[in-house]
Amino acid sequence: MLDAQIRDPIEISADSDMLILVDSADNEVGSLSKSSCHDGGGVLHRAFSLLIFNGRGELLLQQRAASKRLWPGYWSNSCCSHPRRFESMTVATARRLREELGLACALQFLYKFEYQVSFQAAGSENELCSVFIGVTDQTPRIDRSEIAAWRWISPERLSEELASEGAERFTPWFRLEWDRVWRDHREAVLALLARAQPPAGNQVLR
Repeated sequence: MLDAQIRDPIEISADSDMLILVDSADNEVGSLSKSSCHDGGGVLHRAFSLLIFNGRGELLLQQRAASKRLWPGYWSNSCCSHPRRFESMTVATARRLREELGLACALQFLYKFEYQVSFQAAGSENELCSVFIGVTDQTPRIDRSEIAAWRWISPERLSEELASEGAERFTPWFRLEWDRVWRDHREAVLALLARAQPPAGNQVLR
């Protein structure tokens, strides 16, 4: 949906941001600008993906802004970004959740995975990505320089969309991580939703 709760864009993510280079074991090996990390085939760097659910068990999806260098206009997970040099993962995830979506909630780590994929000639993602889940019933307040639209979707409906011809509308990293989340970490998601105590009359979707 296009959201009435839209904030004026601010400079919250710049191509000059220094990101953390890592090896496949997530050991820091240096730093490089965000722009350079995504040039050519990409340089492996630390990243994160956030999957935010509401009390009904629906997942928050965002549509990437048309101005994005990589995968503009594609649907993706709730929030994805990178910690800056000298920034902890805890600080970075909270910062980007607030900056992009105007949200704040506790996050639970699930797993990390490495992937590399190119977007035409524009550049590539080459990331060691940590995946986190969280729950909130707050209404997103999007930064329109980052996000074109957002929507809540049930896991069942999402799996149907990802199994259809429309799957190409989603970012490749989200397709990879959702398959693993719902296959290998479903119980962790359901347990988190149960602890969040959804409002009476709402049913957590299984």
